[in-house]
Amino acid sequence: MKSFYTPEYRFMVARLRQARRDAGLTQAEVGRRLGLRQNHVSRVETGERRIDPTELAAFARLYGKPLDYFLDLPPAPTVRTVSPE
Repeated sequence: MKSFYTPEYRFMVARLRQARRDAGLTQAEVGRRLGLRQNHVSRVETGERRIDPTELAAFARLYGKPLDYFLDLPPAPTVRTVSPE
């Protein structure tokens, strides 16, 4: 099956898989804790099923990760403060 998702979306689903593994959870355990079926979690992790931001937030809370862990964002610019003379 060829994916039609962007590289950024593929990055996100790879991070979802990794975060679950890092948390020591199975797909079935994640499903039970979030009120989802195991096959739903599997399809999210393979990119077969897209998720919305609120669902991503639920996964992030369960895994103890900030939302930006799952997003392929460029680094935030450094803000420099200027001292008054």
